[in-house]
Amino acid sequence: MKKNFYRASLFLLIGSLSLSSCVVSKKKYDDLMTRKNALELDKSDLEQQKSSLEKEKAQLEQERAELEKQKAEYQASLQQALKEGKALGDNLNMSKSQIDKLNADLKAREQRLAELQRILDDKDKAVNALRSKVSNALLGFNDKDLTVNIRNGKVYVSLAEQLLFNSGSTKVDPKGVEALKKLAAVLKEQQDVNVVVEGHTDDVPIARGTVGMQDNWDLSVLRATEITRILTQSGVQPDRVTPSGRSLYVPLDNAKTKEARQKNRRTEIILTPKLDELFQILESA
Repeated sequence: MKKNFYRASLFLLIGSLSLSSCVVSKKKYDDLMTRKNALELDKSDLEQQKSSLEKEKAQLEQERAELEKQKAEYQASLQQALKEGKALGDNLNMSKSQIDKLNADLKAREQRLAELQRILDDKDKAVNALRSKVSNALLGFNDKDLTVNIRNGKVYVSLAEQLLFNSGSTKVDPKGVEALKKLAAVLKEQQDVNVVVEGHTDDVPIARGTVGMQDNWDLSVLRATEITRILTQSGVQPDRVTPSGRSLYVPLDNAKTKEARQKNRRTEIILTPKLDELFQILESA
């Protein structure tokens, strides 16, 4: 509006000069020209200001667009961060639940392990006590004829052939019967002990025509059965005793010497404490 005013004033001044050029004095004419020049300068300034304002407007529009873009990016980033934060929170809650469950499982396992260790310790004590009782009961016998040892958590009573049988025979000698009766006396008091009777032979085949036997399997089984019969007749419950024959296949000495074969001809009575409580824990694990 100001621009139009200057333009109108300029036209008016020029018109006035034209109409009155012949009557206007030189001084007035100079004043009018000065005003004209001033108006033209004002016009030029206005044009420059307009151009400058348009540039500023364009720059502001560009800055506004950039700010809008940054705002949109920030909002998108914020939304993503919120989603990730929620997911992380859910994961943390889930992880805490899993950790609590693992801790509970670990505690239960530790309790079972402690109970298992207690039972194993009790079993070891029982095995050692059983070995001591059996050894004391059989003190009067020669170490070459009879030994009592602990192997694999079991008590092994190993009786040499010369204590129990004549060569190729399944009938127990009187001295062997005495040893077995003393052992039975201990086993009658140990109700929680299972008994396995294993017969062992050397690698020499039995004599041909031996009545009731074809080979060393028969010899080892029949000897184990005879010993089982003596133990049960002496008071050990039959359901606790298992006879078995191993023939020549579990030797103590693989040599082919007389001494090695004598070692291999033996009967092993294996005493095992019942582990029902232990098996219950293992089954529930």
